[in-house]
Amino acid sequence: MHYLLDNWSFDPFLLVVAFVVVAHELGLARLRLRSVPSRTRSRRLRSLLFYGGLGLLLLAVESPIDFWSGDYFFVHMVEHLLIGFYAPILVVAGAPWVPLLFALPVGARRRVGRFVAFGPLRHVVRGTGRILRNPWVSVLSFNVVMVAWHLPALFDLSERNQLIHVWLMHGSLFATGILFWLQIIPSHPMRPTASPIWQAGAVIATNVVMFVLAMAMSIFTTTSWYTIYAHVPGVTLAPFADQQIGAAILWVCGDFWAGPALAVILRRAIDQDGSLSATFDRLIGRAGAPPPEAFRRPTAAGGTLPTGSEAQG
Repeated sequence: MHYLLDNWSFDPFLLVVAFVVVAHELGLARLRLRSVPSRTRSRRLRSLLFYGGLGLLLLAVESPIDFWSGDYFFVHMVEHLLIGFYAPILVVAGAPWVPLLFALPVGARRRVGRFVAFGPLRHVVRGTGRILRNPWVSVLSFNVVMVAWHLPALFDLSERNQLIHVWLMHGSLFATGILFWLQIIPSHPMRPTASPIWQAGAVIATNVVMFVLAMAMSIFTTTSWYTIYAHVPGVTLAPFADQQIGAAILWVCGDFWAGPALAVILRRAIDQDGSLSATFDRLIGRAGAPPPEAFRRPTAAGGTLPTGSEAQG
């Protein structure tokens, strides 16, 4: 039990999360005064997802997971999956954006609105927002960040410098994870702009990147990449075996986020196209079956003559 009860730590993320939760609750309270009960209940349900995401984030950086990640690479991989994949999924599904905006007083909200709409830097602000919300930028940035922090030089550097480890590594994994899942999951008032087919391709491509990274760390090498784990006192697990276990976790856990995401996207595509066959036709670029009216012969008056089966009936 001491593995679970001991070695909890204090990370500055705790203060950030506490501030965000207080601001979110304040925004919910202000929105409740101007909303119908059904919308209030909907926001409260979404807030549970949001708080669940923040809870996963804290579990990754405050619990013994963070402590043991300094000794075992495979634990570090679990931490990265929680920060980059699972916590952002819940945060995006929780859609905290409007309540957080309403945490500001009315005057401050109006000043923010005027600054975005009419301020001297409005073009820079809007342009930056468009770039960050661009589907290609979001997906590429997440994959680049995930791969880059597992390169030996950057990984070892982050382990030797806690500011880089906490704010750059963890912060970039979480932020780009948010941007990635905003392209897949509706998060009021934002909705994914890309088609379900593109979303499915993004999920599959990202899973392939993680798959290749896992193979590179386990199958395509015979040595440990990370010198930081080479001589950890008291650790009997060989560094390369530790790395292989971490790679296996990255490999296998792809099924736990990519599979459900693809199922939701497929359902969304079927709802949009009307049937699975229509979705498949659109995916391969083949025109669907023509409607029955296309087989009717036109008459001189502009109408259509019945087909043979209709005439017999």
